[in-house]
Amino acid sequence: MSRTVYVNGEYVAEEDAKISIFDRGFLMADGVYEVTSVLGGKLIDFEGHSVRLQRSLSELDMAAPVDMDELLAIHRELVKVNEIDDGLVYLQVTRGSDGDRDFVFPDPEKTPSTLVLFTQNKPGITESPASKTGIKVISVEDQRWTRRDIKTVQLLYPSMCKMMAKAAGCQDAWLVEDGKVTEGSSNNAYIVKDGKIITREISNDILNGITRAAVLRFAREAQMIVEERSFTIEEAQQADEAFVTSATTFVLPVVEIDGAQIGDGKPGSVAPRLREIYLEESRKTAI
Repeated sequence: MSRTVYVNGEYVAEEDAKISIFDRGFLMADGVYEVTSVLGGKLIDFEGHSVRLQRSLSELDMAAPVDMDELLAIHRELVKVNEIDDGLVYLQVTRGSDGDRDFVFPDPEKTPSTLVLFTQNKPGITESPASKTGIKVISVEDQRWTRRDIKTVQLLYPSMCKMMAKAAGCQDAWLVEDGKVTEGSSNNAYIVKDGKIITREISNDILNGITRAAVLRFAREAQMIVEERSFTIEEAQQADEAFVTSATTFVLPVVEIDGAQIGDGKPGSVAPRLREIYLEESRKTAI
């Protein structure tokens, strides 16, 4: 059975979903997106994702196609009709189509934004084997644009980084700029040294992860020490633990960086504990 998706005010079968070939998301990567996890049929951290979406739209001077209450209703309807117990809801807003290709933004009063949402069914998403074994990463030069704080659909380079990692027999890549780790290809990056959790501070250099914010809040509530600063690959290789966070993987241990084993090469105690806390607390506030 095909999925029901949402396109500009209509719920349609995925094979019937269409947008214009002149849509600026297609032609210019002129769009933003969010991915919200679903656990037990409920949305995780929806408010955080909606707030970040509004910020991304504002930073790009892009019109919001619907208000956040309506956006929540759309999410819930898609979860319901597609019978998603565990999975994801992907949301994308573009500047729309004014019927031709032009570098100049169209008038938002005449050209409405495009809004597309679809679900992905991920049974057992919280029981990922990688959460037990950890993942291996490589380091690559960060060649993205400098406004990584905006969650745009410009994902070609992160996709290339994923492919570089795959070619090296690893699962992901950590991006490095001026000798310091910025973030993972689709996640925020962390190390743990002497019980201290270290992760890059918030700036335009990284995406302010919704899962990142929640995990750090829970860590501090659990009396863990958090230090927000840059770190090098060499420092990461000498750490006791390393991990990443994202809306789709939650908290995921990293056990090897550029061929160097982290700690004893197995997930330590901090990352699994943070994953446990995050999932437990997130389920309590899911909507």
